[in-house]
Amino acid sequence: MPSRDGAISRALSFFDDGGYAALLSRLVAIPSTSQDPEHASALPRYLEEGLSAWVRKLGFEATVHPNPKPGFGPILTATRIEDPSRPTILLYGHGDTVRGLDDQWHDGLKPWQVTDAGDRWYGRGTADNKGQHALNLAALEAVLAERGGKLGFNVKLVIETAEERGSQGLRDFVAAHKDLLAADALIASDGPRVEPDMPTITTGTRGTWHCDLAIRLRPGGVHSGHWGGLTRDPAVLLCHAIASIMDRNGKILVRDWLPAGGVPPKVKALLDGCPIGGGGEAASVDEGWGEPGLSAAEKIYGWQSFIVLAMVSGRPENPVNAVAPDARAHCQIRYTVDAPVDRFEAALRAHLDAHGFDFVKIENAAIRMPASRTEAEDPWVIFARDSLARTLGRKVQVIPNSSGGLPGDVFVDHLGVPLVWIPHSYSGCKQHGPDEHLLKATAREGIASFAGIWWDLGESGAPGRRS
Repeated sequence: MPSRDGAISRALSFFDDGGYAALLSRLVAIPSTSQDPEHASALPRYLEEGLSAWVRKLGFEATVHPNPKPGFGPILTATRIEDPSRPTILLYGHGDTVRGLDDQWHDGLKPWQVTDAGDRWYGRGTADNKGQHALNLAALEAVLAERGGKLGFNVKLVIETAEERGSQGLRDFVAAHKDLLAADALIASDGPRVEPDMPTITTGTRGTWHCDLAIRLRPGGVHSGHWGGLTRDPAVLLCHAIASIMDRNGKILVRDWLPAGGVPPKVKALLDGCPIGGGGEAASVDEGWGEPGLSAAEKIYGWQSFIVLAMVSGRPENPVNAVAPDARAHCQIRYTVDAPVDRFEAALRAHLDAHGFDFVKIENAAIRMPASRTEAEDPWVIFARDSLARTLGRKVQVIPNSSGGLPGDVFVDHLGVPLVWIPHSYSGCKQHGPDEHLLKATAREGIASFAGIWWDLGESGAPGRRS
């Protein structure tokens, strides 16, 4: 008789016998970076050659749509409807990657080729996000085989190819296709677990707000000997302005950026005992950095961070003996849904003015990716947590939002779905740098976990349709 254990066993056999490694190699070999114009043709290739034929074989009706915003990659939708009275799950992923950075990988490693190295697979997209959505679809295939071609629920799939450029066009696309994409819940995978061996559910993401801080004092540089000590240096002034925003220990000093009541009690309770670490050689947790009185988990899952992403004055690659005419820093705030993001720019302007930096301009201020959050008590979150715990036999850590960003807000705003993100990676995977990789043990648990979830969705105990 078909069984839950049988479905999980099928998924694990596919993984253990080399089927998943071969699938991952095929997908990674398509150089679908959205950040390099010379690889633009690989974006539709990934959707057509990489995924469409496969999901059609699984009984989906699939279509590749142009992006509503010219110059950005296409979007794949696929639907598999067995019974409209049963729950419908929206499965999301992105087929685009960051740049390959070919010349920065260690010897023997290449971005567009999967390299099997001990406990991990190296290659661009192995962790972000090809490897993750491939695991979920492979698990779905295993459940279909175990149930004789039936699931017992409905699935809709969205794979975009502009996520690494801020998911440009996705909001407009989802708004225009609300009926096509209507679902009861989004269950998908991206980002890292809190630790490599700790199953994790994330119910949202932090948002990102960006701005440039600029000082322009004169049309051009002036001789550092004749004018040094007499004329203002924009780089020094900008450093002092930034120092007024954050102290030397990482505490944000623009207090109007922060949630008025601190970390909400429900978020604190959820993060009580939540570990942070397991990032391997890429980990960097500096004790004493950030908001005083918060745990490490609260700092990245329940609070704001201010980061200077880039800063320039003069020409660092070819310095000249001159006091530079200007200085500029590109800054970012990672924020939760509890923060007053609509007041970020005004609060910063007031802060700079009050500290004597009225000459610092704030430019290009905007939200790049809004924050999102589903309550941990949502029936779909509880369902997924219990299913994972049953499959893996240990505690599942639920966090209120991941530390990074994803376009979950788009699906909440236009489809009204709860968000259940189940990551299959870890924080040391180097997903945006050279040597990106996927841990085999974490991936193996991922395919087993989703086989269990897909099976449980076909049973009577799954949450019903949302009104």
